[in-house]
Amino acid sequence: MGRLLSVNVGLPRDVAWKGRTVHTGIWKNPVQGRCRARRLNLDGDGQGDLDGHGGEHRAVFVYQIESYRYWQEQLNRTDFIHGQFGENFTIEGLADDAVCIGDRYQIGSALFEVTQPRVTCYRVGIRMNEPLMPALLTSSGRPGFYFRVLQEGDVGAGDEIVKVGEANERMTIAEINALLYSSHHARASLERALRIEALSGGWRSSLEALLESQATASGSGNAGLAPASAAHPASPGFQPLPVVAIEQKSADVLSLSMQHADGRPLPPYLPGQYVVLRLRPADGGSFLFRSYSLSGPPSPDRYRISVKIEPNGAAGTWLQQHIRVGDVLDVSSPRGSFILQPSDGPVVLLSAGIGATPVLAMLHALAAVHSARPVLWLHAARDGMHHPFAAEVRGLMPALIQGRSHICYSKPDARDRLGMDFDEIGHLSRSALEAAGVQSDADVYLCGPARFMSDMKESLAAIGVAPKRIFAEIFDGAEAMTPGVVGAAKRAAHGPADDSKTGPLVSFSRSGIAAHWRSSYQSILELAEACDVPVRWACRAGVCHSCESGLVSGDIVYGPEPLDMPADGNLLICCSRPRGDIVVDL
Repeated sequence: MGRLLSVNVGLPRDVAWKGRTVHTGIWKNPVQGRCRARRLNLDGDGQGDLDGHGGEHRAVFVYQIESYRYWQEQLNRTDFIHGQFGENFTIEGLADDAVCIGDRYQIGSALFEVTQPRVTCYRVGIRMNEPLMPALLTSSGRPGFYFRVLQEGDVGAGDEIVKVGEANERMTIAEINALLYSSHHARASLERALRIEALSGGWRSSLEALLESQATASGSGNAGLAPASAAHPASPGFQPLPVVAIEQKSADVLSLSMQHADGRPLPPYLPGQYVVLRLRPADGGSFLFRSYSLSGPPSPDRYRISVKIEPNGAAGTWLQQHIRVGDVLDVSSPRGSFILQPSDGPVVLLSAGIGATPVLAMLHALAAVHSARPVLWLHAARDGMHHPFAAEVRGLMPALIQGRSHICYSKPDARDRLGMDFDEIGHLSRSALEAAGVQSDADVYLCGPARFMSDMKESLAAIGVAPKRIFAEIFDGAEAMTPGVVGAAKRAAHGPADDSKTGPLVSFSRSGIAAHWRSSYQSILELAEACDVPVRWACRAGVCHSCESGLVSGDIVYGPEPLDMPADGNLLICCSRPRGDIVVDL
């Protein structure tokens, strides 16, 4: 039997951290008297980031006084108060290696059920003034756990904690925690965990992903933690490939095809993926790294990329002016997770301008198998002169049993024929999507300029397409994820103001930014932030894998070591440093 020592609540507040403002509910203070436990919260309590905290299965966070004593000794601290770890209930007893998912407890007049271990993030590091605290809590086997409220009621310090039920399958908090975060993911243990009905949905999804990765032998890494953007790792490095064909696809789009000189197979790619090119300008300056979608039909021995020639675009202009058939380019292995998902349902390929390149590869793949799926090709261009792949798409549509297209020109010229070259004057909009017959149950693949992407997401939502059905590709980097950070202005990626021009060169290939490493940076993540490169993170200590990204070339060293290593060909930017020049897929 355990005992409730303190009930702690606190509403979110804004705190200063590393020159930013973080909205967080990590500060909790003891309640005097009794407190009502409700389905989503204790009275007077709140969470600052509802994506990562709170909700029915994370209504009440519990931490043990025995773990307090452990951390006081480990950290040589004597200043802890109840609520120090952000917990709602400070308790005596109910250790993480004894409490099981599905255990039910009566406390006061309320009834609770154990649902999952705590998922630590950087905010507990802020509260504890120890940046590594997320990793320490997880690796120690003392994360604490969450209750959901089965029966609302009143609780207070001094209440006994009485066990009144348990799940048929017995797995402790410590076991479940280690199953996800350590490098040991035993299949039998995963299957046991997934039989526990009380396990929260988020943890269930992560463990299912681990189990599926074992069934498909999909490689190294932690599939239960890796973000979608890191789900298809590629081998680091570049291979020299001769250019075998150059085609002008529109007034400002050039396609280059490459293959091995001896015709041997290339690393395979999935429709929608891209490669990174390493280019050295004629003046002998630093390498330029640029990512280009593979735009051609499925092929084991040829890559085709298509490049928009911008007026001030260094890489595109260099390729147009200097590369000829027979010249050799340094090309990475294909990478990226914007890929055609397996399905029998309707599919919409939605693009503007050069955004057509990845979805064109998907159209080629669907046409190659004479897909019976309803396929709708929607594209926006300025006019016929600036409409790449127009004839190529028209040639592919007859191969599709249910293929249709709808083309919008914003400023057609006199040579463009309405009803033949294009279908509508203007921009793609909600009304255009409805007129074209976009179905709410379609998988939508979206690529184009940032404003176009934003407008299309709003229009798709307005006609009932669920967010989970919208797959988007962003050419200059992934969408950032900085949980809890508020009020930060969005800035274009740039080199750091104080680049020393010495030290290893870290190139962010998707953002087109390169900066020299300095020892004052604690991680590659901190350098990326100094350059306003879009990044994703949560723990900043090698636990959660939210920051997992592709390592295009080079070597890194970890400090601290991740609890579980990322997939081969990937890295965790939150706890890694470069050994020499590197290229990161950000």
